[in-house]
Amino acid sequence: MGYPNAMLNDAKIRAAKPGPKAYKLADAHQLYLYVSPQGAKLWRMKFKFDGKEKTLSLGPYPLVSLVAAREKRDNARRLLAEGLDPTVEKKLKIKANVEASRNTFEKVARAWHEINAPQWAKVHAADVIRSLERDIFPAIGSLPITAITPPKILEVLRAIEQRSAIETAKRVRQRISAIYAYAIASGIAQSDPSEKVGAALKPMPKKGRQPAITDIAELRRMLARVDDDFARPITRLALRLIALTAVRPGELRGAMWPEFENLDGPLPLWRIPAARMKGDRDRKDEAGGDHLVPLAPESVAVLRAAWKLSGRGELVFPGNRQAHRPMSENALGYLLNRAGYHGRHVPHGFRAAFSTIMNEWAKTHGRPDDREVIDLMLAHVPTNKVEGAYNRAAYMERRRELATIWAGLVTRGLIEPDALLPLPSKLSPFKRSAPPSTPVRPMLRLVK
Repeated sequence: MGYPNAMLNDAKIRAAKPGPKAYKLADAHQLYLYVSPQGAKLWRMKFKFDGKEKTLSLGPYPLVSLVAAREKRDNARRLLAEGLDPTVEKKLKIKANVEASRNTFEKVARAWHEINAPQWAKVHAADVIRSLERDIFPAIGSLPITAITPPKILEVLRAIEQRSAIETAKRVRQRISAIYAYAIASGIAQSDPSEKVGAALKPMPKKGRQPAITDIAELRRMLARVDDDFARPITRLALRLIALTAVRPGELRGAMWPEFENLDGPLPLWRIPAARMKGDRDRKDEAGGDHLVPLAPESVAVLRAAWKLSGRGELVFPGNRQAHRPMSENALGYLLNRAGYHGRHVPHGFRAAFSTIMNEWAKTHGRPDDREVIDLMLAHVPTNKVEGAYNRAAYMERRRELATIWAGLVTRGLIEPDALLPLPSKLSPFKRSAPPSTPVRPMLRLVK
């Protein structure tokens, strides 16, 4: 048992006074308290390893209590029984702790993103890192990835939910889990604290149909009312183009000038890369999977007006603060809401409007075959078709005709796109914003 007559207690330790020389107060199993002439009280343990006598420092009293010192001693004895040197194991543990503190969540997350980004569409890769920078890094980015607990992750995701962004919270949790999977595979972490958090998140609200106005006269009134509202000129033009083309909001936001072809010719076309289209990885990698959008003259007019604002960059509809990033995913929705259409029409609703109105038009004009053409214009794949074998360039001549008919129905009575440029901006309702006076690149040189 060691020193049965010299077992320490807190009273003896507190009573120990410094002397002219250092001395030891023994406890059991080679544990003792070293008292220096300066009054420091340090826990130490004598042991033998590989035939050599060694000393293990266990920490100062009272920072390390008597109970804690005995626990450290017992842990050291267990290591000795396994043939391990406690002093070496202590150094390795300290080194591991220091290394763990260097592997912050943000550092590991950025490494994960860098590895995966080349496999993703550029817009998706940008969206992933932007969501982490906005919602995650400010809260837990500086913490060691191994120190983050499920309650902490839930706290971060609850903050996202409070913005009514329930779907975003679930998507971000999935990204956090993917980062931990990478960390575990890399030997940086042992477990994923976000794994069980998903069950604690709010359930997704039941999805109904996207709110959409499907009466052409009311749709025109809405667009005219939106034109009268305060908004950045580029936002007005983006709303006009999505109304004319019925593409998905994400496809519009990510539009880049090189995607537009033959804008000065008889057959203007918007070629949306397959990688930017909705669908799984196979859809995005599909050869010939680009979505082809024939452009009516009214759509070309919108692009010519937009060129005066964003022709110096790659993005057709850049954000307000950073020209290299697409406009906010909420910009078009906020514009519709401000115009009084909250809950009545959303940016995605132009697709339902186009489908409903044009299918009714086709029925009225005795063109039942146009239904398949209209579905193709919306990038829908019929259920009886194999995705990879579907001819996405089919019916191009008829698609162009329908695009022109639709544009004529939508824009009747609306002002020309160029007239949208000097209208009041939401950024300064008291003065007019005008197209930039600095020269932009010649349109014909950069757009095919």
